[in-house]
Amino acid sequence: MCQMKVVVEKQGVEQQRYEDVTNLVVDGSTIKISTLFAEAAEVKNAAIRSIDFMGGLVRLQQNG
Repeated sequence: MCQMKVVVEKQGVEQQRYEDVTNLVVDGSTIKISTLFAEAAEVKNAAIRSIDFMGGLVRLQQNG
């Protein structure tokens, strides 16, 4: 099984990091994140900036 890490950046600064992400859903400008061990989270006013499949890392850009 392969889990991803998700980093949320706001104004170029890393604000939050999620580990062991198993599911990511884009719903308009809200990104819903599910993990193995923590409760699901939502990042509002965000967009996917990049996905590194080999490195297992998703970078989100949060606006506002």
